[in-house]
Amino acid sequence: MKKIKKVVVLLALFLGFITCITPALAAGASSSSNSTSSSAVSGDELAKIKANGKLVVGLSADYPPLEFTKKINGKTEYVGVDIEIAKQIAKDLGVKLEIKNLSFDSLLVAMETGKIDVIISGMNPTAERKQSVDFSNTYYSGGKSFLIMKGDENKYKNKDSFVGKKVGAQNGTTEYKLIKSDVKGATPEGLSKLSNLVLDLQSRKIDGVLMDSLIAKAYAANNKQFVAIDSGIEVSEDQSGVAVALPKNQPALKTAINKTLGQIKKDNLIDKKYVPQAAKYMETVKQSNGMLNYWNYFAKGVGYTILITVISVTAGFVLGTLLALMRLAKSKFLHAIAVCYIEFIRGTPLMVQIMFVYFGIGALIGSLPALLAGIIAISLNSGAYVAEVIRSGIESIPAGQTEAARSLGLSQGKTYRYVIIPQALKNIWPALGNEFITLLKDSSMVSIIGVTELMYQTQLVQTTTYKGVLPLFITMLLYFVMTFTVSKFLGYFEGKMKHNE
Repeated sequence: MKKIKKVVVLLALFLGFITCITPALAAGASSSSNSTSSSAVSGDELAKIKANGKLVVGLSADYPPLEFTKKINGKTEYVGVDIEIAKQIAKDLGVKLEIKNLSFDSLLVAMETGKIDVIISGMNPTAERKQSVDFSNTYYSGGKSFLIMKGDENKYKNKDSFVGKKVGAQNGTTEYKLIKSDVKGATPEGLSKLSNLVLDLQSRKIDGVLMDSLIAKAYAANNKQFVAIDSGIEVSEDQSGVAVALPKNQPALKTAINKTLGQIKKDNLIDKKYVPQAAKYMETVKQSNGMLNYWNYFAKGVGYTILITVISVTAGFVLGTLLALMRLAKSKFLHAIAVCYIEFIRGTPLMVQIMFVYFGIGALIGSLPALLAGIIAISLNSGAYVAEVIRSGIESIPAGQTEAARSLGLSQGKTYRYVIIPQALKNIWPALGNEFITLLKDSSMVSIIGVTELMYQTQLVQTTTYKGVLPLFITMLLYFVMTFTVSKFLGYFEGKMKHNE
């Protein structure tokens, strides 16, 4: 019983360590990486928004001219038609606007779990989506176009030209479904980010990308490699219109949003002001899209990547050591807990774990910042793998070492501390180093929940500059520099250990 109490205390301390050390760090993250919503969508959402003093809008900022990013005075700003609409809605509600940038296919989940209040991201109010969320009146309507490579105009004229070809579309969008239903004989290729689809198009992995006509024309206007052609697909109002998505059964919030949209339509602000302003931002980006102008994007990404790695490595090592000792304990209860945890964590993908911690657990315990959720998920995942490494190291020490230490009067705890663990650490150091390097690279997965680490920043640069390959190449070099530095650092201490033998 005493052992069980000790384990419980240690687990509590571990969780307390993660919880206490990261909120202050999370507070310094950008607005796109903070969770400020209520834990679940319920009650009068309009009253909650006004009580909180802010409107949290979810979007996928890779859809120019509706929503994208722009470097203004050295800072990343969200710009575009949808951003201006979101600003006006927040202004009319008398609250501040907060933007949360997520992948498009995560937006509905984010709203259902209370991470965001509404979605303003070029979303079509389809019948299928209306089953889970409500929509405002439409504020924009357009057709669908294919984005193709320049020089392919003679090959591709409309939807009938893509028989036997690969056509890309963003996951969770109406366009992806239209490829299946209307582009006969084509193979749909889906990705979460539109910028990655454009990159696939540039590398000839796909033959075209289906998107909203306004978006296709924006890409073609800002990159001479592309051409936008009309798809020839007939779309209904719910497939071509764009509206604000909001939680079910919120009449007061819906009325307030429709009032703002009605005034915007009456004043014709989208055509007169918002689209020209977005076009101006896109043109200035085109004129200054050299990578040197975006060094601070990469620097910020590297900073957060290192931050996540250092905290997760420390927490993962503590948890891994505890789990290893539990698995080696004589107590069947402790052994069973450790085995179940390790096997479950190793048997599920890290990406799923990150999303579960953020969207699932985060919805139960209230406000959980994306940075904190990412660190917790990676730490818990790393702990399972580190536990097996440490266990194998301990079991590699001959039993005679333990017997000799105990015969000299050392307790079991001191035997582990002064005899077993130091020797095991020497044996497992290379394996631990490999786990730390893997963790550094795996930290890129937290970008799916909006944490501004290196991969997230790379996607912003891709979207802002309309370049796909060069930002990825720079990111590869930065990851190599970080992993190479860590390898040399670990190698130095490995050499010191061998020298002291």
